[in-house]
Amino acid sequence: MPNSSFFYQNHNLLALYKHSHNPTSISRYFITPLTLLNHLSCRLRSNIPIIIYQEIKDMAGGNGGGGGGAKADELVLAPHPARDQLPNVSFCITSPPPWHEAILLGFQHYIVMLGTTVIIPTALVPQMGGGNEEKAQVIQTLLFVAGINTLLQTMFGTRLPAVIGSSYTYVAPTISIILSGRWNDPDPIARFKKTMRAIQGALIIASTIQIILGFSGLWRNVARFLSPLSAVPLVALAGFGLYEFGFPGVARCVEIGLPQLMLLVILSQYVSRLIHAGRNIFGRFGVLISVAIVWVYAHILTVSGAYNHTSLRTQASCRTDRAGLIHAAPWIRAPYPFQWGAPSFNAGEAFAMMMAAFVALVESTGGFMVVSRYASATPLPPSVLSRGVGWQGIGILLSGLFGTISGSSVSFENAGLLALTRVGSRRVVQISAGFMIFFSVLGKFGAVFASIPPPIVAALYCIFFAYVGAAGLSFLQFCNLNTFRTKFILGFSIFLGLSVPQYFNEYEAINGFGAVHTSARWFNNIVNVPFSSEAFVAAILAYFLDNTLHYKDSSVRRDRGKDWWDKFHSYQTDTRSEEFYSLPFKLNRYFPSV
Repeated sequence: MPNSSFFYQNHNLLALYKHSHNPTSISRYFITPLTLLNHLSCRLRSNIPIIIYQEIKDMAGGNGGGGGGAKADELVLAPHPARDQLPNVSFCITSPPPWHEAILLGFQHYIVMLGTTVIIPTALVPQMGGGNEEKAQVIQTLLFVAGINTLLQTMFGTRLPAVIGSSYTYVAPTISIILSGRWNDPDPIARFKKTMRAIQGALIIASTIQIILGFSGLWRNVARFLSPLSAVPLVALAGFGLYEFGFPGVARCVEIGLPQLMLLVILSQYVSRLIHAGRNIFGRFGVLISVAIVWVYAHILTVSGAYNHTSLRTQASCRTDRAGLIHAAPWIRAPYPFQWGAPSFNAGEAFAMMMAAFVALVESTGGFMVVSRYASATPLPPSVLSRGVGWQGIGILLSGLFGTISGSSVSFENAGLLALTRVGSRRVVQISAGFMIFFSVLGKFGAVFASIPPPIVAALYCIFFAYVGAAGLSFLQFCNLNTFRTKFILGFSIFLGLSVPQYFNEYEAINGFGAVHTSARWFNNIVNVPFSSEAFVAAILAYFLDNTLHYKDSSVRRDRGKDWWDKFHSYQTDTRSEEFYSLPFKLNRYFPSV
């Protein structure tokens, strides 16, 4: 908005601004358009609505009295309107697709979430002393718990179509437990079980931080100070910050990963629009089609002997028969609590895991925002977000009870899949949870799909994480980008959000230990884990700066986009909240949202 003190110096310009909704009224003033244009300073030209300025310019250009008004009607040079709900989504939360499409889309979500579910146990189980059989059992357990957590979140949590799966955030404290040296045992299987029980104990204790912050309403109070401006760095770097899992993974077997990336882009972005009859097929099921084609292609390369004389690292990335899961997985096995034995507890390891859970909490806050955006829902009311955080804490508790080697968090790859398919239906994600539970029990069948080569998964990440980052940038539509305060907060938080974790990760890669390295591994993780997360660093900086920098200035509230989100700060202030976030079975009577 133009500075009012400047207008008071020129009553004619003030009158012009007051009549901004009727540009043709300019001709009624005693000043000519050319004179007015000459008197407009650079400062005022940058603030006056663009359609008013264009009207003045047209009239000054000699379009002939009334002709200027006619031309202005043809020129609508206004910014794109801000939307609190994303348009052009085929199926939103409460509008499920036909059953046959919903089942295929749910299976597609299951295939996408397998990436992280397989990668984490594949990296950690051998270090714990486990073999292929233990790795297959851990993957089964991860799938089973992910299915339960996804159902709980979609039914009683935020009620968003969010897949709740394993998270890389918990890897660092888990490795610390593995390398602690407390579980040295000549029998590798015994060492695996002892290490797993220690991880379980740490996860059980760590779950309390999200359960308390969520169900007590403390996180609701934190979220109420979140604005679109401070949400941009959090959500953007939650996606863009995962770049290391994208093309570097594709390049490990470029003859498989690159065709997968190119084929998915062509099918979902070009073919779906060139072939009108196949719009729904290639746009919604492009992942299934491209993965099936490239997977068969990779298997042909494997059986033809293309990798027989390559390095072991290349074979592990490219071959379709190197995962060892199909042979090791049992036909039928149902995971159950304490299957590895009674958990063991260590205070230091628990504190380190609690810090990882807090970092995952901040990242998941961004994840829920992405899902609500791509599901065409209104922004999350803080009370609903806090409720979802509490149920995510229950999910971490279940991870500790069952022994999943990793805590739970919002799956960002599945959030990106919502954008690719333009289907944000809750029913689809609940069907995918059914597939997770089904294939976790039927181990052999689940192991077949879990054997997809990692470069194929990395190619999918290149698109899904890009969509997540773009969702963060979309919140800029609510902010005033023409203020230096906005530019500083955005630039500073995003730059340090990339630079600080780069330092911590590079330091560890070069030296073999983190930037903070004392004799207490748990203390090292408490410091190193949060500063290694791009989204966490950027979010903390943006949140602090946005709520302390010139916050008393009356124009700042509008510049940071708070006016747009005010009506969603309470559950009752917008009627659409009831449609998207109300609990089932009329539970809102007993557990009302505020």
